[in-house]
Amino acid sequence: MSRKNRKQLFTKVEITDAGAKGKVIGKAPDGKVIFISNAVPGDVVDVQTYKKRKAYYEGKATTFHNLSDKRVQPACQHFGVCGGCKWQDMGYEHQLYYKQKEVTNNLTRIGHITLPEITPILGCKTPYFYRNKMEFSFSDSRWLTLEEIQSDADVGDKNALGFHIPGMWDKILDIKKCHLQADPSNAIRNAVKSFAIANKLPFFNTRNQEGLLRTLMIRTASTGEIMVLIQFFKDDKTKRELLLQHLADSFPEITSLQYVINEKANDTIYDQEVICFKGRDHIFEEMEGLKFKINAKSFYQTNSAQAYELYKITRNFAGLTGTELVYDLYTGTGTIAQFVAKHAKKVIGVEAVPDAILAAKANAKLNGVTNADFFVGDMKQVFNTNFITTHGVPDVIITDPPRDGMHKDVVQQILNIAPKKIVYVSCNSATQARDLQLMDKDYKVTRTQAVDMFPQTHHVENVVLLERR
Repeated sequence: MSRKNRKQLFTKVEITDAGAKGKVIGKAPDGKVIFISNAVPGDVVDVQTYKKRKAYYEGKATTFHNLSDKRVQPACQHFGVCGGCKWQDMGYEHQLYYKQKEVTNNLTRIGHITLPEITPILGCKTPYFYRNKMEFSFSDSRWLTLEEIQSDADVGDKNALGFHIPGMWDKILDIKKCHLQADPSNAIRNAVKSFAIANKLPFFNTRNQEGLLRTLMIRTASTGEIMVLIQFFKDDKTKRELLLQHLADSFPEITSLQYVINEKANDTIYDQEVICFKGRDHIFEEMEGLKFKINAKSFYQTNSAQAYELYKITRNFAGLTGTELVYDLYTGTGTIAQFVAKHAKKVIGVEAVPDAILAAKANAKLNGVTNADFFVGDMKQVFNTNFITTHGVPDVIITDPPRDGMHKDVVQQILNIAPKKIVYVSCNSATQARDLQLMDKDYKVTRTQAVDMFPQTHHVENVVLLERR
């Protein structure tokens, strides 16, 4: 098929459902599914396709004939250009419905699992300003809207401090107000940008690899503590200290003010030295009296309030009485392990990232948790027969793997160990369903609970309890 025939215009397509990755679904006249990026179930639209595959099309709504009753007015002025909140135009109750539906469909269609009565998804009490970590990028050539490009008027300031345009590594949308992180996040970001422009601090150019200011990270905690980290491309002491001191003076509430000098082509900081300019090199998060030390490189669930709800569900599913040996696989910095420790005889945490295990041990010591031990290693290698012989056969296994799910060797080892209960926490119900199917002969799903950690997006967590048949 010639390239020009791959793009087609379908008229008056009814949007009938929401699908994976935040896309919605309609049907083409030939019966094939169309995945659409900018509509809401219930809309009737014309669709311009830009990709054709054997079983489906991908396209964009160009004309809206009827608007869905599920629609709401997006809160953010950047919605539709910024790719961060794809579902802001859909009422929150409908977001929850489609998230629940996706989890149920994945478990039944991919996992072929017989499900117990579905517990309704747990929504977030604060569907905006819920994130505790945001990362923004600097650019000296901001993304221009179509209106700005077509206008003869001077577009003004070209500097940007904001987010990457989806799919474009070198294009940054300048953000005036983000609705994902609570104040003073917006005030700090806008103050950094204004001061940098006023004092002629060069914004980064990704293509040419030049400029001074690369990225800004802001972390907030439920304790009220704030961390700010600025990444510089080169070491200019005068300009660096000018900006950092301005931040320190303008926002005395910042607990940890840090910076990185990164001359690499990419802006990841995990292989870079983080230097503290003022305050501590960490902030504290707190949950049920447990304190968790968060540094610039730490992983912590980005929705603190909903993480607490997720962990309570996990602990409740485990049904601990104080006599159990618990294994916490993919333990990260040991938050779940420590959260359940006071209800267990002992907890063993396993994680592949050495720095995360160091943090887990430090946090356990800080919290006086003496019945949790942490070990580092690749799960499919360290989690073996010798490990089980050394540390004991667990009564309960809690597993919270990355999006790819568990390696099949890890699943097989769990089956070999045959604990009484498995609590499977997942940020990807499709890979969770695949793993559950591998265990279905030996384990029955007795409880399942979806949790919305990321309102205004399609992402959803799911917790499943499996009990030995």
